[in-house]
Amino acid sequence: MKLKFPAYEEIAELIIRARDEDMRGDDVTSRLLIPADQEGVGTIVQKQAGVVAGLPIVEMVCRAYDQRLKVQALGGSLEEVEGRYNPTPQRTPILKISGPMRSLLAAERVILNFLQRLSGIATQTHSYVQAVAGTSARIYDTRKTTPGWRLLEKYAVRAGGGENHRMGLYDGLLVKDNHIAAIPLEELADELTKIVSVSRMEAPDRFIQVEVDNLDQLREVLKVDRIDSILLDNMSPQTMHQAVQMRDAAGRKGQVALEASGGVNLQTVRAIAESGVERISVGALTHSATALDLGLDVEG
Repeated sequence: MKLKFPAYEEIAELIIRARDEDMRGDDVTSRLLIPADQEGVGTIVQKQAGVVAGLPIVEMVCRAYDQRLKVQALGGSLEEVEGRYNPTPQRTPILKISGPMRSLLAAERVILNFLQRLSGIATQTHSYVQAVAGTSARIYDTRKTTPGWRLLEKYAVRAGGGENHRMGLYDGLLVKDNHIAAIPLEELADELTKIVSVSRMEAPDRFIQVEVDNLDQLREVLKVDRIDSILLDNMSPQTMHQAVQMRDAAGRKGQVALEASGGVNLQTVRAIAESGVERISVGALTHSATALDLGLDVEG
């Protein structure tokens, strides 16, 4: 799996902040117990079934602590290990870090904090992707991310087999219910046509999506040309199936994708996918992911 990990410059501030809040220039215990010239080797092991994601950040964190720390992938190249689902880990070795023992011990917790969080998101995403396998639906993330972590968390979603929605407010037009609450239903199509026209003049390739709460709104929005997707907010699978039929009857299949949002969990996602929607956005991929159990075994 080839994935583009954020560049160091994009996340350097986050790494430095993580280091400084933990260390503040001194690891008292290691300084008092570990000789300054002692070398060590640490092995990151996977202790729980799941998808490991974020491995490129290990070298970045090590760089922030001590450039003498060296990282080596185990069980294949870094690209082969990254994003791989392991159903029976049994303390599977993932990476080896070697270098000054004091620096290795100081970096341990920050490395694991990043890896466990990102791997948890990738694993959660993998579960959703598997749950809709065989349908036409794809799993998408949302903007419900940890402040400062968005690039990393959206990367982890991709590592788990999911797709990214817009990165932020700046790179897509998403007209939500609050934006159109004051527009009468009979004027909705005309008003949206004006908005879409302006957006296309500004940025012809900008992703455009409109949220609807009911089928009456959907009927009006389907009259609007040059939108990419319609978001079906908090609809039942039965209502979403009706929405798919309406879209197809209007001749917009292949032109406008339908996206389910709201009430999505691992118990409901299959029925939602079987309604025929092409996209399912899941805030839980990032806001409710549980850290994957990883550890660092150190040898002096």
